[in-house]
Amino acid sequence: MSLLCQNLSVRYGQRQALTDLSVSIIPGEIVCLIGPNGSGKSTALRSLAGLTRPHAGRVQLDGRPMDQWRRRELAKRLSFLPQAPIAPDELSVEDLARQGRYSHVGLFRNHSPEDAHAVAWALDATGTSSFAQRGLRELSGGERQRAWIAAALAQEAGILLLDEPTSFLDIGHQVEVLELICTLSRERGVTVILAIHDINQAMMVGDRILLLEGGRLRFDGRAQDLAGSGLIESAFNVRGAFVKLGDGTVPHFDIDLRRTPTGQ
Repeated sequence: MSLLCQNLSVRYGQRQALTDLSVSIIPGEIVCLIGPNGSGKSTALRSLAGLTRPHAGRVQLDGRPMDQWRRRELAKRLSFLPQAPIAPDELSVEDLARQGRYSHVGLFRNHSPEDAHAVAWALDATGTSSFAQRGLRELSGGERQRAWIAAALAQEAGILLLDEPTSFLDIGHQVEVLELICTLSRERGVTVILAIHDINQAMMVGDRILLLEGGRLRFDGRAQDLAGSGLIESAFNVRGAFVKLGDGTVPHFDIDLRRTPTGQ
């Protein structure tokens, strides 16, 4: 299942959010979008999901422009989880996950054993089975985030787009989510595209890193190549250095907190 955008530009009023973005996503890979706040990460994700209409350029799924896909058919292939999704507080975790099956079930068909299995797997994979009957209002921020990821997984789409999926999670649950993302890619062949703030987490899980700055793509490649480019320091306006940990295959960015403030 292929996803690409060509010469994509998005504008909100007079503000240019993305400029001339061209990316081709390889099936089964994990792509991490990084960049400063306002760099265009969320806009890029929403555009790839077909939720934001570009001012110029195009997005294609399996060779077909996004605007030619019916929403329900698109949902069987692509699942998008925004930063702050909304659902009624009284909805249970299991009911939320069950809503992820809408594209397969529709309005009038009852859930099949296959649907029930997909929901149960999504709850188990995200560690939400133990509180599946609790309402969303009863959950902590981390529990709520995992419940939403369960809903996205229950959709069983081949492409999963996640906007800051580790937000609100403690470090233990962040690791669980990142491990789940790796499992989905390696064992199920799911293509995962995620925007993420933590540079080092992106370097650890990403097959490819896309660095956005000011709505433009500054880098597209492997973590090892980004480490030696100097782009992290300039894009985020920090001083630091990449060091090798463990077996040395994944570089870790060590920030110098004593850096001189900009303009001094």
